[in-house]
Amino acid sequence: MEQQANRSLRFFVSALALATGLVVGGQAVAQRAAGTSNPEGGEQPAQPSQSSIDAQTGKVLNEAIELLNQEKYAEANARISTLTLDKLSPYERGTVERILFSISYGQEKFAEARDHLAKAIASGGLNAQQIDEARYQAAQLFMQEEKWKEGAAALEEWFKTATNPNSAAYYLLAVAYYQQDDYNRALPPAKKAVELMDKPNENWLQMLSALYLQKEQYKDAVPVLQQLVTIAPDKKTYWMQLSSIYGQMEDYANALGIMQIANSVGLVTEDAEVRRLADLLLFNDVPYRGAQVLEAAIEKKIVNLDDKLYEKLANCWIAAGEYDKSIAPLQRAAELSTNGDTFIRLGEVQVQREDWGAAIAAIERGVAKGQLKDPGNAQLMLGIAHYSQKNYQAARPFFERARQSEKHRQVAESYLQAIRAQG
Repeated sequence: MEQQANRSLRFFVSALALATGLVVGGQAVAQRAAGTSNPEGGEQPAQPSQSSIDAQTGKVLNEAIELLNQEKYAEANARISTLTLDKLSPYERGTVERILFSISYGQEKFAEARDHLAKAIASGGLNAQQIDEARYQAAQLFMQEEKWKEGAAALEEWFKTATNPNSAAYYLLAVAYYQQDDYNRALPPAKKAVELMDKPNENWLQMLSALYLQKEQYKDAVPVLQQLVTIAPDKKTYWMQLSSIYGQMEDYANALGIMQIANSVGLVTEDAEVRRLADLLLFNDVPYRGAQVLEAAIEKKIVNLDDKLYEKLANCWIAAGEYDKSIAPLQRAAELSTNGDTFIRLGEVQVQREDWGAAIAAIERGVAKGQLKDPGNAQLMLGIAHYSQKNYQAARPFFERARQSEKHRQVAESYLQAIRAQG
């Protein structure tokens, strides 16, 4: 955000303040090639408050401007220094100070440039529009120096008298407050900047969305991010943020829809993004597609092959009713895990498949690996696997141990009663 703000500031702060034609005897003898940054819309040459300038003074100013155009700042300053400032008219003095501002700004001497703007205003030779522009430029200089507090204060003061300020001015004020982490004061001008923009501006919209997200105003952020994905469809950040906002609002269908669109245009390319897409597919009852997304990511080598990934893949296949396809990833997840719980999960799936021998083998590996969250469940599953093979005596000790757990006592007791009934 800060880098974007600085780039914008360099755009808004004109390299030259002067757009005044120098006039001698009613005829223009020179005019600055570049216009000033106009906070009230567009590049607009300022008109002098008086119609004439002394011929000799005009010659010096013309020469200084030519040198300024060539970025020969020292030479331009030397030409100005040949003038006796105290003998100049208010208009001439104001013009000189504006040229000196441009010289200082070109050398990035911002405090000095701001001083020349103040002197130009104090000269009495500027008209109302020129004074307004000079005050705006002075505020921009604070921003250029990253003096956010001073810049905000100067802009607030300028806004009191400005007529029809454009979106750029409101955006700069929002930047000044944002850089101070004053999000409450940054939000109104950021909103105003977006309201006034002639066409969608990515920086304006990005600032507003960042403020809404910072303040957790997710509903307000949605239309802003929708505009951002429209004007910058190749920037995945906006897609991910929009999907995340829908998630925060518990609108998981739209959260998934945005991620699917992003995936279809090749923007889901990072590990966390792939996993989130799979989670959303699983949550929205599309587990088969979730498994396909994960398998494609594994094939493209864009995900880390850890136990959590394999377990997520297995869970997608299980939710899709594809128990056979879940075995391999669940086995791999169990091997990579630091505890035995995933082996127990593998045993449960084998029970669903009625592969009792594989179930017993998996659960026994889980018990041996240890650190189980629910040891009683492991004992119960072992008992069920042996019981299902009608190996009742082998099943009995597992049920005996399982009934020590309050959670599994009732089920274990029922199996023990069934064993006793067998005689």
